[in-house]
Amino acid sequence: MKQLFNFSTLFTTLLRFFPKTTILFFLFGFCATVLRAQSVVFASGSNSFASFRIPAIIKAPNGDLLAFCEGRVNSSDDFGDIDIVMKRSVDGGNSWSNLQVVVDVGSLQAGNPAPVVDLLDPEHPAGRIFLFYNTGNNHEGEVRKGRGERRVVYVTSADNGKSWAAPVDISAQTHRHGMAEDWRSYANTPGHALQLERGKYRGRLYVAANHSEGQPGGRFEDYRAHGFYSDDHGKSFSLSESVGFPGGNESIAAELSGGRLMMNSRNQRGDKRMRIVSVSEDGGNRWAFSFFDSTLIDPVCQGSIVNIGWRDNRAVLAFSNAATTRRRDSLMVRVSLDEGASWKHALLVDHDPGKKKKDYTAYSDLVLVNKNTLGVLYERNGYQEILYQPIRLKRDFRPFKR
Repeated sequence: MKQLFNFSTLFTTLLRFFPKTTILFFLFGFCATVLRAQSVVFASGSNSFASFRIPAIIKAPNGDLLAFCEGRVNSSDDFGDIDIVMKRSVDGGNSWSNLQVVVDVGSLQAGNPAPVVDLLDPEHPAGRIFLFYNTGNNHEGEVRKGRGERRVVYVTSADNGKSWAAPVDISAQTHRHGMAEDWRSYANTPGHALQLERGKYRGRLYVAANHSEGQPGGRFEDYRAHGFYSDDHGKSFSLSESVGFPGGNESIAAELSGGRLMMNSRNQRGDKRMRIVSVSEDGGNRWAFSFFDSTLIDPVCQGSIVNIGWRDNRAVLAFSNAATTRRRDSLMVRVSLDEGASWKHALLVDHDPGKKKKDYTAYSDLVLVNKNTLGVLYERNGYQEILYQPIRLKRDFRPFKR
């Protein structure tokens, strides 16, 4: 099988001779003409919300696409009156419903929506959606100093997101606030959670997360990535061990073969502008090893990873992020056919070649729509809008062409 190219090696070589924007245009400028039209899902200033941020997307049991994000009422600030809102697409992302408010905690914050579909609960044979989120009573920086707290909560839907049950607070099981470990700041993954579908841990609901420990450290060394999970369809939860690397922030996970799990984290320290990758051999409970992936360059931002299928009993992974080391301006989707050992196939989805707009493409989340289509929901144009872009795997990525 031919590979499209080794992006990291080629990009590094070309940098010796050309400006980065020129290289990106010639390597990937054609993508804008190849991809199908984008659709705006959330636009700042609409529906009485000043701003929409932190996208997450899943496919409901009935096939509808459900797009979630934070609806920030008064401003774009990370703390304040923030709801979790949702829109639905019944036609594969071509059009979207009116906005639905799923979580409203009054004047306080409800954020970091992390949805996942449980398809393996015998009590809910038609499937049930879990939406994990966080609430808080102060700014993140103040919570890191011990002035405030964050909670971990979920709601469920047994009718494909049309209605939602009462919230369930699981902070006592998933957070170490006020305990000897002295966890302070806390955040679920920005993006989807997952359910393991194979092997010993089949059915496990898994939510990647991060926290801060003790007094704030220089260059965010008090941050650590971790995960929490349920093996009984939400009745109880367990915490994983923390990843050893300091600075692990905004994390997301995907299932690998053989009961393994990969967690992909933002390096908040910023000393290495690349993603932290941690691999577990027991379904996300303990971490066998962690490393910086030099291919997955990152400007200290969020990213998304998802298992999009299996080949020869190995997971096929897709990853999205703003793939530069300095600016949030180049949304790229990569595919790995060897469970993240390499990322040989890349597609630039959207970028600002003129570097005229700050944070042109930022946070994103991925969803497998069907065996031929991958969807990416992402922030664009300085956080003024959240767009949905379908990617046809067999047309846009060579490894899927027959």
